[in-house]
Amino acid sequence: MKDLKHLIFFENLLQDAQNELVTQAVNEGKHALGYNCYYIPEVLLNLGDCFSTRLRAPRCTSTDVATYYMTGRTCPYVRSILERAIEGGYNHISAVFGSESCAAMERMEEHLYLLNPIKHENFFITIIDPPIKGDKTSLNYYKVQLKKHILTPLEQVLGVDTSDAAMRAEIEKFNELCDVVTEIGDFRKLPNPPITGYEFHAIQLVSEVCPHELILPYLKETLAELKKRKPDPEFPFRARVVVAGSEIDDPEFTKLVEMCGAMVVADRYCFGSLPSRERIEIADGETAFDAICRHYLHWNQCARFMDGPKIDQRHTELKRLVDEYHADGIIYENMKFCEFWSYEKVLASHVLSEECGVPCCTIEKEYALGSVGQLRTRFQAFVESLEIKKLNA
Repeated sequence: MKDLKHLIFFENLLQDAQNELVTQAVNEGKHALGYNCYYIPEVLLNLGDCFSTRLRAPRCTSTDVATYYMTGRTCPYVRSILERAIEGGYNHISAVFGSESCAAMERMEEHLYLLNPIKHENFFITIIDPPIKGDKTSLNYYKVQLKKHILTPLEQVLGVDTSDAAMRAEIEKFNELCDVVTEIGDFRKLPNPPITGYEFHAIQLVSEVCPHELILPYLKETLAELKKRKPDPEFPFRARVVVAGSEIDDPEFTKLVEMCGAMVVADRYCFGSLPSRERIEIADGETAFDAICRHYLHWNQCARFMDGPKIDQRHTELKRLVDEYHADGIIYENMKFCEFWSYEKVLASHVLSEECGVPCCTIEKEYALGSVGQLRTRFQAFVESLEIKKLNA
């Protein structure tokens, strides 16, 4: 296929946390607000003169200093974020809105406060205590946490308008972005898509780390280009897979999977579009804030949720993605030392393979793409097993 016009531009934007568009927005007087979990509603961080940017540590190959504070037996993602902060990579950020998604995440966020590595005038960090169930009581608790730790700081520290009218206006803008990214992602459902999983991974990531109003024109232009783009005469991959799990913010991981013969047709992982790019719908008689809280609690697929309905939802959602995107199997990933996703990976792979009949390949990886030889071998073997299953059928 012909190269996408803006792909190199998107790739360059992902090379640094303070990329070209982030720098442009900051120079225009906007506040960059960092966050690191779906528990933090992205739409709230784009109110007023603020914009959200999800924390990444691209090209982080060493976490020696962060390991001194957090030990080497903690999640490499959070250590990489702390390392990059100590290096001065987030000095453009006005605030970090954190979530106690796990003990390692909270510890990293506490070090951002204790060590004060982010040198920005009036910088502050706030941390919510997210619920672990999806029932009504948890929803009410979630609302209290978001009001106290997100809306109040936005109002009192940054002077942001958090009225219902302001939220409704921002939801409209957010839905426009979601519609564009979703329509691009839906091409992956086609028998021979005009887009690869690697290209979509880059598109989804830039939509999370760049100011929405600056990246949206490029995404719209890419969507128009994809509608006219002609795929290869024959589907160039040997299999179609869903990738699920924890943090995957390096498109090179998706490229590795696809080089082994499996197209990534759905991205159900942290930093992925499923969930994160669903429209926020406001019910009759519902406030915008209530709709946001309900939306994020419902769609959240975090392995931190311990109640039966949310566990079942995670498995049901993956089976739905396999059917809807016509996938042959699932690659289930967890970050090394990740407590929640390591347990979830074992349970989900058993349920999906034994009860749903979906082949699963489970892997554990570092934050920075390493052990490429081992991963390549695993992926190639999995693709071959999927081909054998097709032949036997």
